Amino acid sequence: MIDINELKFDEKGLIPAVVIDSVTKQVLTVAYMNRESLQISMEKGLTCFWSRSRQELWLKGETSGNYQHIVSITADCDKDALTVVVEPDGPACHLGTKSCFNDPVWESDDLRDFSYEGLMELIKGRKTDPKEGSYTTYLFDKGLDKILKKVGEECTEVIIAAKAEDRKETIYEIADLAYHVMVLMIEQGISLEDIHRELASRHVIDKKVKQEKMTGDS
Repeated sequence: MIDINELKFDEKGLIPAVVIDSVTKQVLTVAYMNRESLQISMEKGLTCFWSRSRQELWLKGETSGNYQHIVSITADCDKDALTVVVEPDGPACHLGTKSCFNDPVWESDDLRDFSYEGLMELIKGRKTDPKEGSYTTYLFDKGLDKILKKVGEECTEVIIAAKAEDRKETIYEIADLAYHVMVLMIEQGISLEDIHRELASRHVIDKKVKQEKMTGDS
């Protein structure tokens, strides 16, 4: 851990902070901190910025309730910029959107990134805005029983491929299973964040169990 005194604040005493969602890795906003707001952020575990327009401290969520719980703060190699990884309680943008970055300027057709979040949005769109000929729309039209049947079938396919020790086929079938589980998630109103929080809570429990075992062994 570096000391706050090693950070390089600009001539106005500010340092840019890029706020990132801990689950989706999406950039939520870019704001500025001074020494005081950074110290408050670390003490409270909540993002606090310096508002350049209002010339005052700004604890994110204090009025809106959309607090940002800090997971980590990391400085860049020059120590003149920060990334702040957070678990947000709500939208980051004053317009009510999750991120302040919503207006594409340019995107490569060849290098477009795949993300689970993007796939979830596509699947959700097939439910809210059905598309004729879409397999995903077909699953939603057929309903929960059909979706559950497909999840069960894909589970079996994964088992068969893994038992045969066919790595390529196992990867293929796991991808099929993941897709159908995501369809199920949308159908049930379950988000990736919900799964992330559940797994994170189990990670904490697992650490406690390990500690108890170590104490017992000693």
